[in-house]
Order: sequence, then C-alpha cells, then structure tokens
Amino acid sequence: MDEARRALEEFISSPSTLDRIEMAAEICAEALRKGNKIISCGNGGSLCDATHFAEELTGRYRDSRYPLPAIAINDPAYLTCVGNDFGFQNVFSRYVEGVGSKGDVLLAISTSGNSQNILNVVTKAQQKGMKVITLTSLGENKLSSLSDVAICAPKTAHSDRIQEIHIKVIHILIQCIEEMLLF
Repeated sequence: MDEARRALEEFISSPSTLDRIEMAAEICAEALRKGNKIISCGNGGSLCDATHFAEELTGRYRDSRYPLPAIAINDPAYLTCVGNDFGFQNVFSRYVEGVGSKGDVLLAISTSGNSQNILNVVTKAQQKGMKVITLTSLGENKLSSLSDVAICAPKTAHSDRIQEIHIKVIHILIQCIEEMLLF
C-alpha cells in the first residue's frame, strides 16, 4: 500500500499531470462531438484497461446516458487470426487500418512504452489522420514521443503500480469526457 501511495503521490505532484489528462479528454470529447469514435488497445492487463475504457463509454460510467462510440481491440478470434497470418506485432495496426478513420482517436496503453504492436498501431493511426493518446510510464520509451498526448505514470519496479495509475486516469478521462459533452 505504501508503494502504491508513493507512486500515486508522485503522479499527482507532477505539474503536467492534470493538464495532460484534460488535453486528452478534450481530444476525445471533440472527436465524439464530430461523430467519430475512440479505439483502444493494449497488451495483457493494459488490454483489460483498454476494454474497461471502451465499455464504460458505450455502457455507462456513473449515470445513465447516451452510449458513446468506443471500441477495444480485444476479440480473441481476430487477435489470433491476425497474429497467425501477419504476426503479433500487427494485431492492432491491422485493425486500425481497417476500422479507423480520420478524426477518430486511438487510446494506446503500454506500461513500458516499447511494445512493438503498440508502436505500430500508433504509426498506423497517425497515417489515418487519427489523434493518439497514450498511457505509459515516465522515462525513455518510444511511445511518449509518438503521442499527441502522453500521460505517463511514474516508472516503478513492476508494471502493476503503473497499471494502477492508468486505471485511475481512465476513470478521470471518462468523467471529464462526460462533463465536456454535458451528460
């Protein structure tokens, strides 16, 4: 608990934390206002977080409201088909290539910031004219520099502390998006 508290306190004390979360929420809200969608992805626990983000937007967060268009790339049949035929490094980018549109938003989650399939999807999303928001960790990683907005948890010895920060950010993002859309 002390380790989790220290990581959260470090994250909260960063002057850019709230600004980055607000910028990300504004990008999402603007895309949704224009009739676009949000696509989210990640590996392992980060995929679970990406899925949670999408289901809270399409379902409900705290109160009932109109469903918002959000999709997590999490279909096991799709992931294994594309992984088998095109390589695991292309499972997310191939999806964005087929389903993503200019004006959509990609939320890409990687605790290390160096997962090749996440780097590939970010590149593909940019090629499609999508905005890219990432959840990752502080320090040297390739993902942060590729993002329109990178929200970086403190670097910790294990990814679980980073994921704990990410899920808090996801909940705050959803709440901000709803408020910006006046739900």
